[in-house]
Amino acid sequence: MDFTQAVVIVLGLVLFEIVSSVDNAVVNAEVIGTMSEKARRWFLVYGILIAVFVVRGLLPLLIVYLSNPDLGILNAITATFSSDPHVREIIEAQKPILLVGGGLYLIYLFIYWLFMEKKEYAFFWESHIHRKMSFWFYAVASIALLVVVGLALRVSQAAAFGAVVGSTAFFITNGFKHNAEEQEKQLVGNKHMSDVSKIIYLEILDATFSIDGVLGAFAFTISVPLILVGNGIGAYVVRWFTIHGVETVKKYRYLKNGAMYSIGLLGLIMVAESMNVEAPIWLPTAITFAVVGLFFWLSRRELVAKHVISE
Repeated sequence: MDFTQAVVIVLGLVLFEIVSSVDNAVVNAEVIGTMSEKARRWFLVYGILIAVFVVRGLLPLLIVYLSNPDLGILNAITATFSSDPHVREIIEAQKPILLVGGGLYLIYLFIYWLFMEKKEYAFFWESHIHRKMSFWFYAVASIALLVVVGLALRVSQAAAFGAVVGSTAFFITNGFKHNAEEQEKQLVGNKHMSDVSKIIYLEILDATFSIDGVLGAFAFTISVPLILVGNGIGAYVVRWFTIHGVETVKKYRYLKNGAMYSIGLLGLIMVAESMNVEAPIWLPTAITFAVVGLFFWLSRRELVAKHVISE
Protein backbone atom coordinates (compact mmCIF):
# COMPACT_ATOMS: atom_id res chain seq x y z
CA MET A 1 0.00 0.00 0.00
CA ASP A 2 1.49 3.35 -1.05
CA PHE A 3 0.97 6.78 0.51
CA THR A 4 -1.76 7.83 -1.95
CA GLN A 5 -3.79 4.70 -1.22
CA ALA A 6 -3.42 5.27 2.52
CA VAL A 7 -4.68 8.87 2.15
CA VAL A 8 -7.69 7.70 0.11
CA ILE A 9 -8.53 5.11 2.76
CA VAL A 10 -8.21 7.61 5.63
CA LEU A 11 -10.42 10.15 3.83
CA GLY A 12 -13.09 7.49 3.35
CA LEU A 13 -12.85 6.44 6.99
CA VAL A 14 -13.17 10.04 8.19
CA LEU A 15 -16.28 10.69 6.11
CA PHE A 16 -17.85 7.35 7.04
CA GLU A 17 -17.28 7.95 10.76
CA ILE A 18 -18.82 11.42 10.51
CA VAL A 19 -21.97 10.51 8.61
CA SER A 20 -22.58 7.29 10.54
CA SER A 21 -22.48 9.28 13.81
CA VAL A 22 -24.65 12.23 12.78
CA ASP A 23 -27.86 10.87 14.30
CA ASN A 24 -26.26 10.14 17.66
CA ALA A 25 -24.49 13.51 17.64
CA VAL A 26 -27.84 15.32 17.41
CA VAL A 27 -29.17 13.52 20.50
CA ASN A 28 -25.86 14.05 22.33
CA ALA A 29 -26.08 17.78 21.61
CA GLU A 30 -29.40 17.98 23.44
CA VAL A 31 -27.82 16.38 26.52
CA ILE A 32 -24.73 18.60 26.32
CA GLY A 33 -27.00 21.64 26.15
CA THR A 34 -27.97 20.92 29.78
CA MET A 35 -24.32 20.89 30.92
CA SER A 36 -21.99 23.67 32.05
CA GLU A 37 -19.41 25.24 29.72
CA LYS A 38 -16.58 23.54 31.61
CA ALA A 39 -18.20 20.12 31.20
CA ARG A 40 -18.75 20.73 27.48
CA ARG A 41 -15.08 21.62 27.04
CA TRP A 42 -14.04 18.50 28.94
CA PHE A 43 -16.30 16.37 26.73
CA LEU A 44 -14.67 17.78 23.59
CA VAL A 45 -11.00 17.91 24.67
CA TYR A 46 -10.48 15.08 27.14
CA GLY A 47 -13.45 12.91 26.26
CA ILE A 48 -12.08 12.50 22.75
CA LEU A 49 -9.06 10.66 24.17
CA ILE A 50 -11.42 8.01 25.53
CA ALA A 51 -13.46 7.93 22.34
CA VAL A 52 -10.43 7.49 20.07
CA PHE A 53 -7.71 5.65 21.94
CA VAL A 54 -9.79 3.53 24.32
CA VAL A 55 -12.88 2.74 22.24
CA ARG A 56 -11.83 3.12 18.59
CA GLY A 57 -8.32 1.92 19.43
CA LEU A 58 -9.09 -1.21 21.42
CA LEU A 59 -12.23 -2.34 19.59
CA PRO A 60 -10.49 -3.02 16.23
CA LEU A 61 -7.73 -4.87 18.09
CA LEU A 62 -10.32 -6.98 19.88
CA ILE A 63 -12.06 -7.78 16.58
CA VAL A 64 -8.75 -8.83 15.01
CA TYR A 65 -8.08 -11.08 18.01
CA LEU A 66 -11.55 -12.69 17.89
CA SER A 67 -11.10 -13.46 14.18
CA ASN A 68 -7.59 -14.83 14.84
CA PRO A 69 -7.75 -16.46 18.33
CA ASP A 70 -4.83 -18.77 17.57
CA LEU A 71 -2.50 -15.76 17.66
CA GLY A 72 -3.27 -15.05 21.32
CA ILE A 73 -4.31 -11.64 22.61
CA LEU A 74 -0.80 -10.16 22.86
CA ASN A 75 0.29 -11.45 19.45
CA ALA A 76 -2.95 -10.22 17.92
CA ILE A 77 -2.27 -6.72 19.26
CA THR A 78 1.31 -6.62 18.02
CA ALA A 79 0.31 -8.28 14.73
CA THR A 80 -1.90 -5.36 13.78
CA PHE A 81 1.16 -3.09 13.83
CA SER A 82 3.58 -5.66 12.45
CA SER A 83 5.12 -5.77 8.99
CA ASP A 84 6.14 -9.42 9.39
CA PRO A 85 4.96 -11.22 6.20
CA HIS A 86 4.19 -14.40 8.15
CA VAL A 87 1.93 -12.50 10.55
CA ARG A 88 0.20 -10.75 7.67
CA GLU A 89 -0.43 -14.12 6.03
CA ILE A 90 -2.14 -15.40 9.19
CA ILE A 91 -4.42 -12.34 9.32
CA GLU A 92 -5.17 -12.53 5.59
CA ALA A 93 -6.10 -16.21 5.95
CA GLN A 94 -8.76 -15.33 8.55
CA LYS A 95 -9.91 -12.20 6.71
CA PRO A 96 -13.05 -13.86 5.21
CA ILE A 97 -14.41 -14.56 8.71
CA LEU A 98 -14.04 -10.90 9.70
CA LEU A 99 -15.43 -9.59 6.42
CA VAL A 100 -18.49 -11.84 6.20
CA GLY A 101 -19.46 -11.23 9.84
CA GLY A 102 -18.95 -7.48 9.68
CA GLY A 103 -20.56 -7.27 6.25
CA LEU A 104 -23.74 -9.05 7.31
CA TYR A 105 -23.90 -6.86 10.42
CA LEU A 106 -23.85 -3.74 8.21
CA ILE A 107 -26.44 -5.18 5.82
CA TYR A 108 -28.73 -5.83 8.79
CA LEU A 109 -28.22 -2.24 9.95
CA PHE A 110 -29.35 -0.97 6.56
CA ILE A 111 -32.42 -3.17 6.14
CA TYR A 112 -33.49 -2.49 9.76
CA TRP A 113 -33.30 1.25 9.06
CA LEU A 114 -35.14 0.83 5.77
CA PHE A 115 -37.99 -1.28 7.16
CA MET A 116 -38.29 -0.30 10.81
CA GLU A 117 -36.85 3.09 11.75
CA LYS A 118 -38.54 6.47 11.55
CA LYS A 119 -36.77 8.60 8.99
CA GLU A 120 -36.88 11.54 6.63
CA TYR A 121 -38.10 10.16 3.30
CA ALA A 122 -35.74 11.12 0.50
CA PHE A 123 -37.38 8.73 -2.00
CA PHE A 124 -40.89 7.33 -2.33
CA TRP A 125 -39.84 3.73 -1.73
CA GLU A 126 -38.50 4.61 1.72
CA SER A 127 -41.95 5.79 2.76
CA HIS A 128 -43.70 2.81 1.18
CA ILE A 129 -41.40 0.20 2.73
CA HIS A 130 -41.45 1.77 6.20
CA ARG A 131 -45.20 2.38 6.35
CA LYS A 132 -46.53 -0.64 4.43
CA MET A 133 -43.88 -3.36 4.66
CA SER A 134 -42.15 -3.01 8.05
CA PHE A 135 -43.36 -6.49 9.07
CA TRP A 136 -41.15 -7.91 6.29
CA PHE A 137 -37.93 -7.00 8.11
CA TYR A 138 -37.50 -10.33 9.88
CA ALA A 139 -38.27 -12.29 6.73
CA VAL A 140 -35.74 -10.27 4.72
CA ALA A 141 -33.15 -10.59 7.52
CA SER A 142 -33.65 -14.37 7.65
CA ILE A 143 -33.32 -14.71 3.88
CA ALA A 144 -30.17 -12.56 3.92
CA LEU A 145 -28.64 -14.81 6.59
CA LEU A 146 -29.58 -17.94 4.63
CA VAL A 147 -28.04 -16.63 1.42
CA VAL A 148 -24.83 -15.34 3.04
CA VAL A 149 -24.27 -18.54 5.06
CA GLY A 150 -24.84 -20.60 1.93
CA LEU A 151 -22.27 -18.56 0.01
CA ALA A 152 -19.84 -18.54 2.96
CA LEU A 153 -19.89 -22.34 3.15
CA ARG A 154 -18.20 -22.36 -0.25
CA VAL A 155 -15.28 -20.54 1.38
CA SER A 156 -15.11 -22.38 4.70
CA GLN A 157 -17.21 -23.50 7.63
CA ALA A 158 -15.45 -20.86 9.74
CA ALA A 159 -16.63 -18.12 7.36
CA ALA A 160 -20.20 -19.42 7.60
CA PHE A 161 -19.92 -19.33 11.38
CA GLY A 162 -18.65 -15.74 11.06
CA ALA A 163 -21.89 -14.84 9.27
CA VAL A 164 -23.92 -16.27 12.15
CA VAL A 165 -21.79 -14.30 14.61
CA GLY A 166 -22.42 -11.10 12.63
CA SER A 167 -26.17 -11.73 12.69
CA THR A 168 -26.15 -12.47 16.42
CA ALA A 169 -24.04 -9.39 17.15
CA PHE A 170 -26.54 -7.19 15.32
CA PHE A 171 -29.57 -8.32 17.30
CA ILE A 172 -27.71 -8.08 20.62
CA THR A 173 -26.27 -4.61 20.00
CA ASN A 174 -29.47 -3.35 18.38
CA GLY A 175 -31.39 -4.03 21.57
CA PHE A 176 -28.74 -2.26 23.66
CA LYS A 177 -28.71 0.74 21.32
CA HIS A 178 -32.45 1.23 21.39
CA ASN A 179 -32.47 1.11 25.17
CA ALA A 180 -29.50 3.51 25.24
CA GLU A 181 -31.29 5.98 22.95
CA GLU A 182 -34.30 6.07 25.26
CA GLN A 183 -32.11 6.54 28.33
CA GLU A 184 -30.15 9.29 26.57
CA LYS A 185 -33.33 11.25 25.78
CA GLN A 186 -34.31 11.05 29.45
CA LEU A 187 -31.02 12.72 30.39
CA VAL A 188 -32.15 15.94 28.71
CA GLY A 189 -34.88 16.54 31.28
CA ASN A 190 -32.96 15.15 34.25
CA LYS A 191 -32.05 18.12 36.44
CA HIS A 192 -30.72 15.98 39.26
CA MET A 193 -27.93 14.19 37.38
CA SER A 194 -24.49 15.82 37.65
CA ASP A 195 -22.39 16.87 34.65
CA VAL A 196 -19.82 14.18 35.51
CA SER A 197 -22.50 11.48 35.47
CA LYS A 198 -23.81 12.73 32.13
CA ILE A 199 -20.31 12.70 30.60
CA ILE A 200 -19.68 9.15 31.81
CA TYR A 201 -23.01 8.04 30.44
CA LEU A 202 -22.33 9.71 27.07
CA GLU A 203 -18.95 7.98 26.85
CA ILE A 204 -20.60 4.61 27.47
CA LEU A 205 -23.16 5.36 24.79
CA ASP A 206 -20.39 6.39 22.41
CA ALA A 207 -18.72 3.02 22.95
CA THR A 208 -22.00 1.27 22.09
CA PHE A 209 -22.64 3.27 18.93
CA SER A 210 -19.00 3.11 17.77
CA ILE A 211 -19.39 -0.60 16.89
CA ASP A 212 -21.12 0.32 13.61
CA GLY A 213 -18.31 2.65 12.55
CA VAL A 214 -15.52 0.27 13.53
CA LEU A 215 -17.03 -2.70 11.70
CA GLY A 216 -17.69 -0.51 8.66
CA ALA A 217 -14.06 0.58 8.74
CA PHE A 218 -12.96 -2.94 7.82
CA ALA A 219 -14.64 -2.44 4.44
CA PHE A 220 -11.92 0.14 3.75
CA THR A 221 -8.92 -1.70 5.22
CA ILE A 222 -7.84 -4.29 7.78
CA SER A 223 -4.95 -2.03 8.82
CA VAL A 224 -5.75 -1.04 12.41
CA PRO A 225 -3.35 1.96 12.40
CA LEU A 226 -5.24 3.46 9.44
CA ILE A 227 -8.59 2.70 11.09
CA LEU A 228 -7.37 4.41 14.26
CA VAL A 229 -6.30 7.53 12.34
CA GLY A 230 -9.39 7.76 10.12
CA ASN A 231 -11.97 6.98 12.81
CA GLY A 232 -10.11 9.16 15.29
CA ILE A 233 -10.23 12.23 13.07
CA GLY A 234 -13.87 11.53 12.24
CA ALA A 235 -14.77 11.13 15.92
CA TYR A 236 -13.16 14.47 16.75
CA VAL A 237 -15.07 16.23 13.95
CA VAL A 238 -18.32 14.70 15.22
CA ARG A 239 -17.54 15.94 18.75
CA TRP A 240 -16.88 19.43 17.42
CA PHE A 241 -20.17 19.46 15.49
CA THR A 242 -21.98 18.11 18.54
CA ILE A 243 -21.00 21.21 20.51
CA HIS A 244 -20.65 23.94 17.89
CA GLY A 245 -22.48 23.04 14.71
CA VAL A 246 -25.27 20.58 15.40
CA GLU A 247 -28.01 23.05 14.40
CA THR A 248 -26.41 23.38 10.98
CA VAL A 249 -26.15 19.60 10.62
CA LYS A 250 -29.82 19.15 11.58
CA LYS A 251 -30.86 21.29 8.61
CA TYR A 252 -29.48 18.69 6.21
CA ARG A 253 -32.37 16.26 6.57
CA TYR A 254 -31.10 13.40 4.44
CA LEU A 255 -27.55 12.93 5.75
CA LYS A 256 -28.70 9.95 7.83
CA ASN A 257 -30.15 8.41 4.66
CA GLY A 258 -26.79 8.79 2.95
CA ALA A 259 -25.06 7.16 5.90
CA MET A 260 -27.39 4.17 5.84
CA TYR A 261 -27.16 3.59 2.09
CA SER A 262 -23.37 3.77 2.44
CA ILE A 263 -23.50 1.23 5.25
CA GLY A 264 -25.58 -1.14 3.14
CA LEU A 265 -23.24 -0.88 0.16
CA LEU A 266 -20.13 -1.30 2.31
CA GLY A 267 -21.70 -4.39 3.85
CA LEU A 268 -22.22 -5.87 0.38
CA ILE A 269 -18.58 -5.10 -0.51
CA MET A 270 -17.35 -6.84 2.64
CA VAL A 271 -19.46 -9.94 1.97
CA ALA A 272 -18.29 -10.02 -1.68
CA GLU A 273 -14.63 -9.72 -0.63
CA SER A 274 -15.10 -12.56 1.86
CA MET A 275 -16.08 -14.68 -1.17
CA ASN A 276 -12.74 -13.84 -2.82
CA VAL A 277 -14.18 -11.11 -5.07
CA GLU A 278 -11.45 -8.50 -5.52
CA ALA A 279 -12.59 -4.88 -5.10
CA PRO A 280 -10.36 -1.88 -5.94
CA ILE A 281 -8.86 -0.33 -2.84
CA TRP A 282 -10.45 3.02 -3.68
CA LEU A 283 -14.00 1.65 -4.17
CA PRO A 284 -15.32 1.97 -0.56
CA THR A 285 -14.10 5.57 -0.37
CA ALA A 286 -15.56 6.42 -3.79
CA ILE A 287 -18.93 4.89 -2.87
CA THR A 288 -19.05 6.71 0.47
CA PHE A 289 -18.26 10.11 -1.07
CA ALA A 290 -20.68 9.56 -3.98
CA VAL A 291 -23.62 8.39 -1.85
CA VAL A 292 -23.15 10.95 0.92
CA GLY A 293 -22.60 13.63 -1.70
CA LEU A 294 -25.92 12.74 -3.37
CA PHE A 295 -27.90 13.05 -0.15
CA PHE A 296 -26.04 16.20 0.85
CA TRP A 297 -27.09 17.67 -2.50
CA LEU A 298 -30.70 16.58 -1.96
CA SER A 299 -30.67 18.20 1.48
CA ARG A 300 -29.04 21.35 0.15
CA ARG A 301 -31.52 21.60 -2.71
CA GLU A 302 -34.41 21.45 -0.26
CA LEU A 303 -32.84 24.15 1.93
CA VAL A 304 -32.41 26.45 -1.05
CA ALA A 305 -36.01 25.82 -2.17
CA LYS A 306 -37.35 26.68 1.29
CA HIS A 307 -35.23 29.84 1.39
CA VAL A 308 -36.59 30.96 -2.00
CA ILE A 309 -40.19 30.31 -0.92
CA SER A 310 -39.71 32.20 2.36
CA GLU A 311 -38.50 35.22 0.46
